[in-house]
Amino acid sequence: MDVKSLLGDEAEALLSHETKTIPKAGLELPGPDFLERVFLDTNRNPQVLRNLAALYGHGRLADTGYVSILPVDQGIEHSAAASFAPNPKYFDPKNIVELAIEGGCNAVASTFGVLAACSRRYAHRIPFIVKINHNELLTYPNTFDQIMFGSVREAYDLGAAGVGATIYFGSEESGRQIQEVADAFEEAHSLGMFTV
Repeated sequence: MDVKSLLGDEAEALLSHETKTIPKAGLELPGPDFLERVFLDTNRNPQVLRNLAALYGHGRLADTGYVSILPVDQGIEHSAAASFAPNPKYFDPKNIVELAIEGGCNAVASTFGVLAACSRRYAHRIPFIVKINHNELLTYPNTFDQIMFGSVREAYDLGAAGVGATIYFGSEESGRQIQEVADAFEEAHSLGMFTV
């Protein structure tokens, strides 16, 4: 594939661009020592560091400092049919997790339902990240409010290495969302889970 021809007239500018705003020396770039270099001196407890090590040490990108996470958490927001109709086999949660494993991902991120349905079979084979809050776009008019769909303890009990959440900053509900997510992330850290 000829990337330059795909980019057309902008190829040179796009491929040779170097930002002057943020110097490269000011960034923590990925590398084999990323976890120790970036997280070791933070307030994360040893259990969180162990789960971060599981994330960074798994899959095809293991120990490079890069991560590839398969995110399949939109079924609640858009409906499973919108997400999986073109590939109906992914209505089965185990196929989602197997796709992440076969694809060499560092982790799989999904809903309580998906990961709970197959946690005994797969939680020890690939790090799980449970999305703990969701919006739903099935009602009209649409609203944009992330609400909790389960507890951090539930995520911990199904073997999750981490939990993830979304906040709609600037929305009318953002104050409540920030507080809920902050409380949830504090609990997740106390249980040894990383947060996304």
